[in-house]
Amino acid sequence: MDSVLRAVAIYLVLLVLFKVAGRRTLAELTTFDLVLLMVIGEATQQALLGEDFSMTNAVLVIATLIAIDIGFSLAKQRSAWFARVLDGGPTVLVEQGQVLHKRLKHARLDEGDILEAARSTQGLVELKQIRFAILERNGKISVIPFD
Repeated sequence: MDSVLRAVAIYLVLLVLFKVAGRRTLAELTTFDLVLLMVIGEATQQALLGEDFSMTNAVLVIATLIAIDIGFSLAKQRSAWFARVLDGGPTVLVEQGQVLHKRLKHARLDEGDILEAARSTQGLVELKQIRFAILERNGKISVIPFD
């Protein structure tokens, strides 16, 4: 039972830490994917090193982590509020060519990040060419140019 409680605690602590770290640092992975991979890797490493962790204990910890992940996924499917709390939502950073500085600061990004996304995805070089720039849930910046 101690292993299950430790697994739950580690999962929740890492989940909170990565939520605080922000979406931009995650790029391609969702918060839950990254937490799950890191903790499974650690549990497996400890079992392989034999530091008072048996294979049975490692399997129990991994099963607990997967059960938590599945539980959160099911809860997110049933509750839009829960999904928004865990995953967040898209954040508009530029609207009609105007930078929304408070949102940009909250996302810990700068105008250079937006321009980089605009250049790489749309070939745009100035903020005034951008109708909307949106920080998506996965950490990528979507750019919608003016017609």
